[in-house]
Amino acid sequence: MHLKPQLLRGLALGAVMLGMAAPHSQAQTADRKTAISLYGSAYQYKGNYGSYFWDFSKSNGGPGITFNRYLSSGLDLGLALGYTELKGAQTSNKANSFSTNVVHGNLAFKFKLNNGWAIKEDAFIQPYLTIAPGLAYLSREATYRGRATDENATSFDLMGAAGINFRLSDGVGLFIQTGQHIPFGANIDGDPVRDDNRIDDRYLQHSAGLTFAFGKTMDEDKDGVSDKKDKCPGTPAGVAVDPNGCPLDKDGDGIPDYQDKCPDVKGVAALQGCPDRDGDGVTDAEDKCPDTPGKAELAGCPDADNDGVTDADDKCPDTPAGVQVDASGCPLDRDGDGVPDFQDRCPDRAGPASNKGCPEIKAEAKKILNEATKYINFDFNKATLKASSYPKLEQMVQIMNDYPDYSLSIAGHTDSKGADDFNLGLSYERAASARAYMLSKGIPAERIEARGYGETKPIATNATAAGQALNRRVDFDPFLTGETNAAEVKYGAAPTIQEIKAQGKAVPTRKAPMKKAPVRKAPVKRK
Repeated sequence: MHLKPQLLRGLALGAVMLGMAAPHSQAQTADRKTAISLYGSAYQYKGNYGSYFWDFSKSNGGPGITFNRYLSSGLDLGLALGYTELKGAQTSNKANSFSTNVVHGNLAFKFKLNNGWAIKEDAFIQPYLTIAPGLAYLSREATYRGRATDENATSFDLMGAAGINFRLSDGVGLFIQTGQHIPFGANIDGDPVRDDNRIDDRYLQHSAGLTFAFGKTMDEDKDGVSDKKDKCPGTPAGVAVDPNGCPLDKDGDGIPDYQDKCPDVKGVAALQGCPDRDGDGVTDAEDKCPDTPGKAELAGCPDADNDGVTDADDKCPDTPAGVQVDASGCPLDRDGDGVPDFQDRCPDRAGPASNKGCPEIKAEAKKILNEATKYINFDFNKATLKASSYPKLEQMVQIMNDYPDYSLSIAGHTDSKGADDFNLGLSYERAASARAYMLSKGIPAERIEARGYGETKPIATNATAAGQALNRRVDFDPFLTGETNAAEVKYGAAPTIQEIKAQGKAVPTRKAPMKKAPVRKAPVKRK
């Protein structure tokens, strides 16, 4: 018995073309798209002489090969080739027998149930259904009632099958399958009596074998996990990954080990995976106070008053904000007078707290200032200093040099004689004359203020000559620079000469006193 050469060449050519159509770098999954299945089959005849279906004692074996191509997660396309020799005899008449060689080639559409809906595509158990139209070539040698009925014929063959593939690895699967072939119009057993439906002769094919996938799994980041399964594509070269293709994270803190400076202890991303129990931004390993929030510049220790000294070392924990402190956290006191610099009006010269840390003016200096008004004299009705005033002014210049933290208030006053405007201008001019003298001796202008009050602030009655003499005076009162002007404290507000000039106004000037008209007496009526 011989197979037709034309059929053999056609089957071989179809197998080669399907194999060539698949790139070698692909696979039977989305990664491995081409595979070959090798298997053995048990064929069972059913026809005019009876049915051998599911009777494995009367099965006929045969080899098979299928070339598979992955199309999608739910569909493969294959070319299945098989061969068997079906044998049988009529039960009632053993003389009626047959031996038929069958070569079949089927284009198999494989519908996979592990398509990701109910079953994962890479599940171990992968059921499927197949429908495979094709051709069956039958070469029969048969005897019917003593007469030979040999025949070679080709029929359209339709196969339907169900099977299960067991996934052994990415590239190897073990499968079992059962399907039925219906070669339309075929006469397998040689019995000339035929049914009208032309499908009275058919056969089952029970197969078991291995499927081998070909090609290289696509792995763009070269981490050993295929791109399809890789949940972390783009992993840097050389980084160890888990089965999902993600960098290892032993401590489970979300920072991969290759970026984690503390890979064995859970930490925070901001500190490159290192722990920070108190959440102050300093790693526990570097934090000298790991259980209390603190400052990075103080190695993680707290500083409640923000003076740069940790609370544990701070002997003055309530220092106001912005105050400079020493190593113990206490405010600086450069002159050592017990008044901290931020409260000390004279931080470089010692003085009592009662005087805001400034040195107090000695009693003899105070006496000179208090009595100065007696010795500062002017020409009559003028602001010109008399020479007798100079010694006392020199003494006051020396006091100002001895006490650089003080300023001097000069306030001019007059008696009530003359017009008010004249007296106000004269008081300003006399105060300004005394100020000008002291400025000429090197005292800074900002340390001396001159004001005029005219006749508004008498210290004695203007009804007597003695009282008027006392009211004509110039007061000299020291005060700490920056404090309220001493004259303003004593007499109330009055603009200084500096303030008047800063406002663009003219300093009050004297006007000649207006003579009062004589009082006329009423004429005496004569009786």
